[in-house]
Amino acid sequence: MSEQKYVLAIDQGTTSSRAIIFDHAGTIVSTGQKEHEQIFPKAGWVEHDPIEIWDNVREVIGQALSKADLTRHDIAAVGITNQRETAVVWNKNTGKPVYNAIVWQDTRTQDIVDRLAADGGVERFKQIVGLPLATYFSGTKIVWILENVDGAREAAEAGDLLFGTTDSWVLWNLTGGTEGGVHATDVTNASRTLFMDLETLQWRDDILEAFGVPKSMLPEIKSSSEVYGTVEPSNLLREVPVAGILGDQQAATFGQAAFDAGESKNTYGTGNFLIFNTDTEIVHSKNGLLTTLGYKLGDQPAHYALEGSIAVTGSLIQWLRDNLGIISSAPEVEELAKTVEDNGGAYFVPAFSGLFAPYWRPDARGALVGLTRYVNKGHIARAALEATAFQTREVLDAVNADSGVDLTELKVDGGMIANNLLMQFQADILGVPVVRPVVAETTALGAAYAAGLAVGFWANLDELRANWQEDSRWTPQMDDAERDRQLRNWKKAVTKTFDWVDADVN
Repeated sequence: MSEQKYVLAIDQGTTSSRAIIFDHAGTIVSTGQKEHEQIFPKAGWVEHDPIEIWDNVREVIGQALSKADLTRHDIAAVGITNQRETAVVWNKNTGKPVYNAIVWQDTRTQDIVDRLAADGGVERFKQIVGLPLATYFSGTKIVWILENVDGAREAAEAGDLLFGTTDSWVLWNLTGGTEGGVHATDVTNASRTLFMDLETLQWRDDILEAFGVPKSMLPEIKSSSEVYGTVEPSNLLREVPVAGILGDQQAATFGQAAFDAGESKNTYGTGNFLIFNTDTEIVHSKNGLLTTLGYKLGDQPAHYALEGSIAVTGSLIQWLRDNLGIISSAPEVEELAKTVEDNGGAYFVPAFSGLFAPYWRPDARGALVGLTRYVNKGHIARAALEATAFQTREVLDAVNADSGVDLTELKVDGGMIANNLLMQFQADILGVPVVRPVVAETTALGAAYAAGLAVGFWANLDELRANWQEDSRWTPQMDDAERDRQLRNWKKAVTKTFDWVDADVN
């Protein structure tokens, strides 16, 4: 083990950026956090300001170090985890973005998806990249910027523009920016662009040509655990190695110590993401799941996974707070939901960005169905929470069908797992136990683990497995008939969201 006692993880998420310092036991020592603005220029458009994100990252690093009374000399390595698919395009000479970051939830690129799908359908590249053509992934977002931002196409063709998901944006700035910043990403983030070959782990020239994206824009693809560079001199962490990158959902899986085939986790955040480890085997889903990279440690073989991505879960609770005002803070939703015995017959399908796994219906829009005069705001709060559990059940059914092995329990993490009502309903509707770990910040922990492994702070995966501890467990209490009835009603509600978007409906 190295002389330093800690590893710092930068967690650049959808709603905030955080810096979390961990000790060797995987315990949180201190945290810095700052939210950034959610920008909604039009219906279906979601943006972030990359400059604000970078400023916040620098600030939260200072917060975390200050709270723990630590300096760079105490930090063995820095790991980065990030909101995946969110696309940043910037000028490498000025360091300035040419446009706001286009967020993974953004649906403006549907016309580009349709254009690319005209030759071969939405699964045109799926056998190679593991993903269907969809607005979710960053490839179409780059195309939109090149086609809609004045001068972007010309600057890209001249080699002046760089693209990255927010891990690359943070890494480039952290390691020097215009003064020699490292332009790289890891295999997990690269696997979310629509451009990376799952077998070779390299960018596909023919796919880039089909999209019209110059290869010079793209970061170098690296493993998830290696030294990419060191922090630049003006930063509080100067000279500390940056040694781990994992997309947020893969990082959470790594933080849950789900390293082997058949192990999985479900993260409850802005959206929900269930990842099922398939080891070194590439498994192509027949049930609406994504094939993605799980992790790659240095020069060891890559590990793959099946993923079920759900667009709207935690953000539905934010919507109840910010758009409807029926709660004033997110934790209040549990107390409001507890004022009623059940959902009163109401089902809430939050297809605000269309439906992701397992349906992949961009034409869907949100629906609150089954309403009667009996339904009150408590029922709506409960229906909103239950929507998260129902969507997770459908994804888990798809995982079971693809893998041929039924999961016997579900490890969970993310902000919403503090909601005991939701966790119990999740166990009820799944019919299997739900397990919460002691350290719920598994996303940041996974990034810390990847960085620490690269510099010898942790010796091997067995050390990380030994850190994992169970905190709480919920076991199913609902009888089979009631579970079947609720699932039947949920699936009926989902069908009511289909075919909403057409030529004259945004």
